[in-house]
Amino acid sequence: MRFTLALTLAGAAITASGTIAIAQHSAPASKEPRSPEGKRYLSQPLVTSIYTADPSAHVFNGKIYVYPSHDIDVKIADDDLGNQYAMRDYRVLSMDRIGGPVTVNPVALDVKDVPWASQQMWAPDAAYKNGTYFLYFPVRDKQLDKNGLGTFRIGVATSKSPTGPFKADPKPIAGSYSMDPAVFTDADGKSYMYFGGIWGGQLQRWATGTFDPNGSDTDLGKDDQPALSGKIARLNPDMKSFAEAPRDVQILDEAGKPVLGGDHEKRFFEASWVFTRGGKYYYTYSTGDTHFLNYATGDNPYGPFTYKGHILKPVQGWTSHHSIIEWNKKWWLFYADTQLSNKNHLRNVKVTELKFAADGSIPTIDPFVN
Repeated sequence: MRFTLALTLAGAAITASGTIAIAQHSAPASKEPRSPEGKRYLSQPLVTSIYTADPSAHVFNGKIYVYPSHDIDVKIADDDLGNQYAMRDYRVLSMDRIGGPVTVNPVALDVKDVPWASQQMWAPDAAYKNGTYFLYFPVRDKQLDKNGLGTFRIGVATSKSPTGPFKADPKPIAGSYSMDPAVFTDADGKSYMYFGGIWGGQLQRWATGTFDPNGSDTDLGKDDQPALSGKIARLNPDMKSFAEAPRDVQILDEAGKPVLGGDHEKRFFEASWVFTRGGKYYYTYSTGDTHFLNYATGDNPYGPFTYKGHILKPVQGWTSHHSIIEWNKKWWLFYADTQLSNKNHLRNVKVTELKFAADGSIPTIDPFVN
C-alpha cells in the first residue's frame, strides 16, 4: 500500500505554537493540489508556515525529529553556485508519529552565532551520544574565492535538547570541507561522517586534496574518467573531530568498474545518506542535474558501493536531498519539492513510505500519482 500524508493546503490548521494539524483523510481528487502540469502529488508538505528542504530525519527516544534547511525568499536569480539558497538559520521539526501533528520549533542555530561563518547555512544533520545532541552544518567561511564567496566548511554545535538551541564550536571541524554532512553510527558504536557536493558545494575544487579558489564552478568535465566521489571520515569519540583523513566513497557500476563522470544518472552529486538493512550498507545520494535519488550497496561503511538504481524520480524543483529512517517497523523517505512556491529556492519537506523487495532492492518511487 502506498502511503500518502493526507494534508490539504486549505485545511492545514496552524496553531500559535507553530504546530501543523494534519488532516487524517484524503481530499477529493478534484480538490487535491496539483503540479503546474496537472499532476497529483504523492505526498503533501509536512509544514506550510515556513519553507524547508534537505531533511535529515532521526528517531530520538521514540520521537521523530527532522533537521532541514530553512529556505527564505531572496531576490537572487538561480545559478550554478546556488546563490539563491541564502539560508541563515535552522529550525527543527518534531512529531510523535508519521502522519501526526508537526511542530516547528524555535531557531536552533543562527549564522550570526557561528564565529567563523559568513553565509549560506545549507543542509545539516544531527546525532546523539551520551546525553548530548550534535548538529552538523555546512556554511561558508570568510575566506573568499574568485566569485567573492566564502569556502564551505563543516561546523558542529551541541545542545542538551534535540531541538536546540545549539551552541557552535568556535572553529569548523579540522579537515572538513564542502557540504552535506551526514553522520552514520554503526552497530559497533563507531560513527562516520559522509560529506561533499559538486558545483556550488565546491567538491570539484578539492580534487587534488588542496582547495583551488579559482577552480571549476561545476564539475571537472572529465566524462570518461571516474566520477568525483563523496567523502567519508570516521569521527573521534568526541563526535567533533575526524579520527582520520577523509577518504573517497567509491561507487561502482554493475560490471564492478567506477561510475564515470559523464554518467549523470548514476554518478554522485551531493546528499549522501547511509543506513543498514539486512546486513547491507545502503549508500544513497542525489545525482543533482538529472534530479534522481540513487542507491548503492556495500558490505562496510567505507564501500566500495555497487550502484543498484533510482530511489526517487525527479520531483518538482531542481534538487533532491533526502534522508531515510526506520520507524514503527516501516521505512520512510523524507524529501522535498517546490509544491508550495514553484520556486527552486523555496521548498517544502515531505515524507512517504519506502518499500523493499525480498532481495533488498528498492522499487523506484514516483513523486506524482498517475
